[in-house]
Amino acid sequence: MYTIAPHATIETAVAALKNHGIGALVVSSDGKSIDGIVSERDFVHGLAAHGVDLLQAPVSSLMTTDVSTCGLNDTGRDLLGLMTDRRMRHVPVAEDGVLCGMISIGDAVKSRLDEAETLREYISHT
Repeated sequence: MYTIAPHATIETAVAALKNHGIGALVVSSDGKSIDGIVSERDFVHGLAAHGVDLLQAPVSSLMTTDVSTCGLNDTGRDLLGLMTDRRMRHVPVAEDGVLCGMISIGDAVKSRLDEAETLREYISHT
């Protein structure tokens, strides 16, 4: 899981996504709190609206501040429901208001597939 400071430039955030092979960053002033989130989609929409000048703007000018999070005990099913309902592909994981990680839609789908495979194996061995 990677974070970026709210005052960092969008250009820096885009480079971080590329360098780490990820699709979103949690915006955090201290690496523990969740100030917001920015994703590839935010950058595309921002560039379409503002052009390349956007690259020098701070991440805080583009981040989503109404961030949906999940907890350590949420299930893959819960996460997929949240992601579908909110039309998002990345969900920060928080416990007692402290950032613990990030779940992507790929992670949630893999979890559900693993659950289905476990159930199939159980059924086939009974």
